[in-house]
Amino acid sequence: MAFSRSDRTGAIVLALAAALLWATYYLFALWLRAGTAPSATLAYPFLYGGLAYSIYAAARGHGGAWLALWRSPAAYLRIALLAGMQVSVLAATYLAGPVDSALLSLIGDVVVTPLLVAYLLGIGRAQVQTALFAVGIALSVAGGGLTIVAGQRLSGLTTWGWLVVPVLPLTVAAYFLLTARANRTVAAAAVVGQSMFGAGLVSVLLAPAVPGGFGGLAVVDPLPVLLLLLCGVTSFFLAPALYFRAIERAGLIVPPMLMTGIPVFTLILSTTVLGLALPWLGVLGIPIAVVGALLALRSETAPTGGRPRGAP
Repeated sequence: MAFSRSDRTGAIVLALAAALLWATYYLFALWLRAGTAPSATLAYPFLYGGLAYSIYAAARGHGGAWLALWRSPAAYLRIALLAGMQVSVLAATYLAGPVDSALLSLIGDVVVTPLLVAYLLGIGRAQVQTALFAVGIALSVAGGGLTIVAGQRLSGLTTWGWLVVPVLPLTVAAYFLLTARANRTVAAAAVVGQSMFGAGLVSVLLAPAVPGGFGGLAVVDPLPVLLLLLCGVTSFFLAPALYFRAIERAGLIVPPMLMTGIPVFTLILSTTVLGLALPWLGVLGIPIAVVGALLALRSETAPTGGRPRGAP
């Protein structure tokens, strides 16, 4: 079905808010790095966000759907993808810095997701084949790339660390593709809440393989506990809730395009909050990425898919 201008405008606002909230994850991860084990940084935001999302789903009358998902094999694939995605995000943040990690997520959201949606689900295929869409994609990636060139250049990745380069964008795209697909028949709040909480349980089981191990899960200082809670609520509950609400309003093409905001917001937050330098290339990348997103949005001449049933 076609979406109205008000739907697209609302989706733009929601998606940009989600991008900003997701960008704050990198701040939380680096703030916590000095005094909190990576095993705790990985597990607790998932658990807090998954718990909040699950309560949200139950409050909206989707508790039964949430429980039923535990009997679905596809749900465990989404859990595995989500856990793998976050392990990659955390590893990239530690190894290469927040802006580099945000660019890898950008590639998954803005490049891989629309292509998978178009060629696997057949949604918006005419749009992604237009020259305007291709130019918009190229500019978005180029603008995001300039912010990385201005930053740390993935220089911290060595040996096995380079695995995050393909794994992060692919898991980002695959998770959101499968989640949006499931949302056609199951409430998004139930789908995301279940996968988020399940990924939290998986991350606890993975603790022995993550620096800090099970012992690192014993976070007792009030400040790290508060930061982990805030990270779970903002990046693991509010951000995906807004993102999938945007998908409900405007389909599967527009919201991923606006994830160009993640590296832009990350660069701004890293500069203003973490005190990282802001080279001129980083400043130049911001308008290029924004213009690219606007061009890609402008190419939206074909229907982008229907509203998922029972969305949050």
